[in-house]
Amino acid sequence: MDPVRNPFAPGAGQRPPELAGRDREVDAFEIVLERVSRGRPERSLVLTGLRGVGKTVLLGELRSMAVRAGWGAGKIEARPDADLRRPLSAALHRAIRDLAMRHSAPDRVDEVLGVLKAFAMRSGPDGAKLRDRWQPGIDVPVKSGRADSGDIEIDLVELFTEVAELAADVETGVAILIDEMQDLRPDDVSALCAACHELSQSRAPLVVVGAGLPHLPAVLSASKSYSERLFKYVRIGQLDRPDADFALLAPAEREDASFDADALDALFEASSGYPYFVQAYGKAAWDAATRSPISAADVKLAAPEAEAELAVGFFGSRYERATPAEREYLRAMAELTEGRDDPVPTAQIAEHLTRRASSLSPARDSLLKKGLVFSAQRGQIAFTVPHFGRFLLTQA
Repeated sequence: MDPVRNPFAPGAGQRPPELAGRDREVDAFEIVLERVSRGRPERSLVLTGLRGVGKTVLLGELRSMAVRAGWGAGKIEARPDADLRRPLSAALHRAIRDLAMRHSAPDRVDEVLGVLKAFAMRSGPDGAKLRDRWQPGIDVPVKSGRADSGDIEIDLVELFTEVAELAADVETGVAILIDEMQDLRPDDVSALCAACHELSQSRAPLVVVGAGLPHLPAVLSASKSYSERLFKYVRIGQLDRPDADFALLAPAEREDASFDADALDALFEASSGYPYFVQAYGKAAWDAATRSPISAADVKLAAPEAEAELAVGFFGSRYERATPAEREYLRAMAELTEGRDDPVPTAQIAEHLTRRASSLSPARDSLLKKGLVFSAQRGQIAFTVPHFGRFLLTQA
């Protein structure tokens, strides 16, 4: 098999394996685009799931769908403790440029860009001199009096309203896509919910599509009690067997190759249907095979290579972020679940480590903040990374 043409390498092919089995989500978003464009009410969308299920890739596909439909679209990745104004300003700048190509009144576009610039420049600390403030690279004069109060909740409502009205001028919409949404600061989450609520009341053509870890709905609900009515929550999980097989067979067939039935069995057992693992094991099996169809023997030969790559790039990069106390906590979780992806009662972890539960709170809270674990339900904790417990049990 030619390794140069490996269809499972990152960036290869027209339809990456992570999108296999996501037709339901893609079809639902097409309906959202159509309904909002027609001025009909529609909730914003929140995708949740563990690491490695393809949320980021799906978010990118949804952005491409919006652009193909003539919408303005911008995508950001939230970062812990980072100000929302800067990345959101860049995303909306791109969305407005998309709309500008269809708009017949350049002055109107410049007016909205001026409001966006005013919003963006409030990201600097209060009292900072003009030369010390961040310059957003928007080449129009600032339009004062809208979205520049310094209160992110007020400003976001006003900014989204301006951008949505610009989209309405050309009978289209705007999509703002936010990855790692659970990492937004509490004030920013509250402001985002308030803006979505205001826009839903006026049926403005702007939707937010967020993606994050399984506890994201709880983050939104803690911010605004009405958040459950604002968003349509979609859980993204493992692929079932037919979709996992499709994720392997379709890219291979484009290269005039295939997998035999035993190889597909072995790959599903190794990957458990998680798209990131499907791709990792598929890539390694392709590189190891000398002919088509790829066999179970090829998969067995390639498995150590795939697992070594996952140990460094997928598991190891996260494990290295943990302190010794946090690693002790993680290992206790792995031992109690025997390497499974099951939630663990926090009281049981304390008992396992013969420690008081209160003494473990700092480690648990830090792991939650780093996104390595999440609260599956009250009093329980689980890994955000599938197979992480299995990996931890192999570490000295």
